[in-house]
Amino acid sequence: MSLPQPDPGVLRKAQRGDERAFSIIVRTYEQPVFNYVLRLIGDRALAEDLTQEVFLRVFQGLPGFSLRSRFTTWLFQVAKNRVLDELRALERRPRAVVCLDDIPPLEVVDAPAERSETIDAVWRAVEGLNPDLKMALLLRDVVGLSYSEIAETLEITLATVKWRIYKAREEVQASLQRDGVVVPVSAELSARSLT
Repeated sequence: MSLPQPDPGVLRKAQRGDERAFSIIVRTYEQPVFNYVLRLIGDRALAEDLTQEVFLRVFQGLPGFSLRSRFTTWLFQVAKNRVLDELRALERRPRAVVCLDDIPPLEVVDAPAERSETIDAVWRAVEGLNPDLKMALLLRDVVGLSYSEIAETLEITLATVKWRIYKAREEVQASLQRDGVVVPVSAELSARSLT
């Protein structure tokens, strides 16, 4: 399921600096951006800060946003760039040991224990992907962007997007098999199937 585009009237008002219009945009896209950033970074507090920074950058850049591209593509491009900046900065900082158990799982309401364990195993496998594969997979299976939107967002070719998503799914499946977790091959990481 693809994210809807903002109402053109609301978007134009937000571009002119209307804070109420911008708050509508933030309310609409804050959760998908946060979920994307959280799964890339793995730290809830940092993901909250980065999400705020993404929307600050969006607010600052909105007057120059060209309506020639889709808003969601541009929004996730801003998010991707901010996350990559943070990942580079984290590489330069001394590392603290982080346990995968500290990463908050997606909350599953009234799910059987087996399903919850399977979901946790899937997220652990996704966490093990390199950032390029993880970004492409999350934009497709969690955010719901089309392949062409992902290509534009990540600034790569359509063929590269298809390869990264294929490779990410293959690596997740291999990781799950190594852990003895059985997940249908056609299963995607869509937010609908995991919540």
